Amino acid sequence: MRISLISAALVAALVGYGSTIALVLAAAAAVGASPEQTASWVLAVSVAKAIGSAVLSTWARVPVVLAWSTPGAALIAATTGVTMPQAVGAFVLAAGLILLTGTLRPLGRLIAAIPDGIAAAMLAGVLLPFCLKGMAAMQAAPVLILPMAFVFALVRLWNPAVAVLAALAAGLALAFGTGAAVWPTLAMTAPAPVFIWPEFTPSVLIGLGLPLYLVTMASQNLPGFAVLRAAGYQAPVNRALGVTGGISAMAALFGSHTVNMAAITAAICLGDDVHPDRAQRWKVGLVYAAAWVCLGLFSPTILALLSALPPQVMTGLVALALLGPLMGALTGAYTPVPTRFGATITLAITGSGVAAFGIGAAFWGLLAGLAIVAMERLAGRG
Repeated sequence: MRISLISAALVAALVGYGSTIALVLAAAAAVGASPEQTASWVLAVSVAKAIGSAVLSTWARVPVVLAWSTPGAALIAATTGVTMPQAVGAFVLAAGLILLTGTLRPLGRLIAAIPDGIAAAMLAGVLLPFCLKGMAAMQAAPVLILPMAFVFALVRLWNPAVAVLAALAAGLALAFGTGAAVWPTLAMTAPAPVFIWPEFTPSVLIGLGLPLYLVTMASQNLPGFAVLRAAGYQAPVNRALGVTGGISAMAALFGSHTVNMAAITAAICLGDDVHPDRAQRWKVGLVYAAAWVCLGLFSPTILALLSALPPQVMTGLVALALLGPLMGALTGAYTPVPTRFGATITLAITGSGVAAFGIGAAFWGLLAGLAIVAMERLAGRG
C-alpha cells in the first residue's frame, strides 16, 4: 500500500470529520437526541460512510469517497418541534427516495452528458472558497499557519504525497507547543449503537424528509458525481445511489442522517499525487473506510482533541490540501475551448456560495453553465 494512498485518505477523513462534526452535533441537539443517541448517530453515520466507500470503490474500481450530508445536517439543525423518532422516520424516507432514484437509469445518462469543462468548473468553484480561507487563517494566526505553509511547500518538493500530513504535524506541534491549544482530558470510551424506532409523522416527512432528500441529491450527490467526472472517472451513478440509499436507511435506525457522494474530501483523493496509476487509485477508498471506522469508534476522544485546536489550524490545513485539486480543476475547466464561457459562469456562481431555495450554489452554478453551453450550441458557436 503506497504511503500516498494512506496520506490522502487520512487527510480527507480528518478534514471531513473536523470541519463539519459540529454541524452534526447541532442537528442532533435540534431534534432532542440524548447523549447516547448523539454518540450512536456519529458512530452509525461514520460506519455507513466506511462501508459504502469500501463497497463502491471495490465494486466499481473507482475511488469513491462518501460523506455525510452537510446541507442535510444544516437543514436538520434548523428544524424545531421534531422529536428524535420523528426525525428517524424522515431519515428513512430520504434514504428510501435516494435508493429509488438509483433505479432510474435516465439519471446516469444525464450525469454522463455533463460537459467535462463544466463539471471541472463546478469543482473549482466548490474548492476555491476553501483555498481562499487559508489567507484569512494565516492573517488571524500567522505563528501557526505560516510555518505550516512553509513545511507544506518544502516537503512538497520532495514528496507531494505527504506534504499535507507534514503540515498537519507541524500545526499540531505548534498549537500545543506554543500553548495555543491545551491538551484536553481524553476519555477512551467507545460509543454504543442505540436502536431508535422510527415514527412516520406526515408533516415531518413532508417538512424534513423530502427536503433532506432534495438537498442531498442537488447539493451533494450531483456535485460528487461531477467531481469524479472532472477527475476523468466514469461515475457509478446508479450503483452509488443504490448503495448509499440502502446503507442510509439501515443507519437511520441508529440515528444517522443520510450519507452521499463527497465533493471536497473526494477531491483530495483523486489527484495524481495519490497514485500515479489511476487504475490503482480506487484503493484509497479502502483506507478511507478504515479511517472512518476508527473515527466512529473513537469519536469522543478525537472530537475532544480536535476541539482543543485553534480553528485556524483546520482551516489552513483544508486550504493547503485543496490547492492541488484546485489546480487540476481549473486546468480541466479551461482546456475545452467551446465551453470556456459556460465554465466561467459555473465557476463564478458556484464560488459565490450563495444558496437559493435551500439548494447550494454548486447546483445553480451547474445549471447556469449548462444553460450557457446550450445557448451557444443553438447559436452555432459551440
